[in-house]
Amino acid sequence: MPLRNIKLTIAYDGFDYSGWQVQPGKRTVQGELVEAVSNLLGKRTYVHGASRTDAGVSALGQVGLFETDSPIPTENLAKAITDKLPADIAVLEAVEEAWGFDLMSSVTNKLYRYTIFTGRIRPVLHVRHCWHLSAKLDLTAMARAAELLVGKKDFKSFASAADKRESSVRTIFRCGVKSEDEAVYVDVEGDGFLYNMVRNIVGTLVDVGVGRWEPEKISEILEARNRTAAGRLAPPQGLCLMWIKY
Repeated sequence: MPLRNIKLTIAYDGFDYSGWQVQPGKRTVQGELVEAVSNLLGKRTYVHGASRTDAGVSALGQVGLFETDSPIPTENLAKAITDKLPADIAVLEAVEEAWGFDLMSSVTNKLYRYTIFTGRIRPVLHVRHCWHLSAKLDLTAMARAAELLVGKKDFKSFASAADKRESSVRTIFRCGVKSEDEAVYVDVEGDGFLYNMVRNIVGTLVDVGVGRWEPEKISEILEARNRTAAGRLAPPQGLCLMWIKY
């Protein structure tokens, strides 16, 4: 069989994993996928990922890529791989991509959603996928602050000190805050993200929401280009990678 380039769309509950990327001695989503695909195909097969989600972060639209000369039809791969995965990971789709497709540099948009639950009693059925913050948030102020993040800007103040990439300039297409009953959702869509960037944005918006800062503080934080200028780091379990577009 000719060699094929297979793109996977992957969903997972990241609560019990040490993130996406393979790490020695740790349980990771990528590690489980590599094992599942390798067992299915009968040979060691590496599965690359489009986004290195942190420990505890989930996804509904992660993207993976691997090469194979297996005779298994492409349309059968999603179910066949899923059958070999733990119950908290599933391959939603498998499609063949042309050679030259770049999993990282071909990305045009990514959407992350962060969920905050503001009720007094923690939501036991959803606590693995939200930040339980029993507080009254000023959503209007948070939305005004979020608007100041939209555009092509230097987001160094919202990056972890561990992020050593040369450029901290990214474009945010949309940053919105909305509520549904006691849940608050922060959607951040951009062309790429720095390490911990979305969680730092959410934590800073929450600091605005509880009255620590005025919305206009965002401009000052951006200009500082220093992580210490921004707000708290939101916990990982509220974050979900919704989709990646090419």
